[in-house]
Amino acid sequence: MKKKETDKKIFISKPSILLIICILLFILLVSEFIFFQYSIKSSANNPYQLKASPRDNFIFLGDSLTAYYPLNELYDDIAVVNSGVPGYTTDDILNNIDSMVSVYNPTKVFLLIGTNDIKIGKTTEEIVDNIDKIVNNILIKRPKTKIYIESIYPINDTNDEKINHESVSNRTNEQIREINKKLKKYCKDNNYTYIDMYSELVDNEGNLSLKYTTEGIHISDLGYLKITKVLYQYIND
Repeated sequence: MKKKETDKKIFISKPSILLIICILLFILLVSEFIFFQYSIKSSANNPYQLKASPRDNFIFLGDSLTAYYPLNELYDDIAVVNSGVPGYTTDDILNNIDSMVSVYNPTKVFLLIGTNDIKIGKTTEEIVDNIDKIVNNILIKRPKTKIYIESIYPINDTNDEKINHESVSNRTNEQIREINKKLKKYCKDNNYTYIDMYSELVDNEGNLSLKYTTEGIHISDLGYLKITKVLYQYIND
């Protein structure tokens, strides 16, 4: 007697498996974003609950790392201005300080700048000196403004397929750490707030974590969530 049915094996191709993994990672990222947004607004005792005064006006000042920061999505209950411009160096900010900062009459300024200065060959001393000039220029016209200086973010120049070595260029974490060390001392000597974002974004090998970057230097959505969680305490300061 012949069997009417034969056993069937189901094969899933490698591209299909990769697609399923990508979909699951996307769902995980969206879920974390939604949970973070919900947690911010759902409890008065939540450490990420925004408590800024309606009179506060926040400026985020810098280059593309700031320009691509989705501030309106992550800080939708407070007055934030994105004064980040892709490609900008410390010199560019100095030359445009009025239109980027002063005109908004900020109560707090979060400054993140310097990575493009490294790319064009500026020394550590030149970068820190220009940051000092930026801060002084802000305070001359807005003396009551609180200044928050973020460490320069780490880079990832490993051989992972995700990395774009052309974008990373000649930047090195060694020089970035050297600049950050001097920035930390500068802030301590002048009573400004230094935010060590570098340590928050590195992996166990000391590189910008792959989950926090798009190609080795710029920040992923998950990376901006991490950054926001760190900055919230200073927003509420």
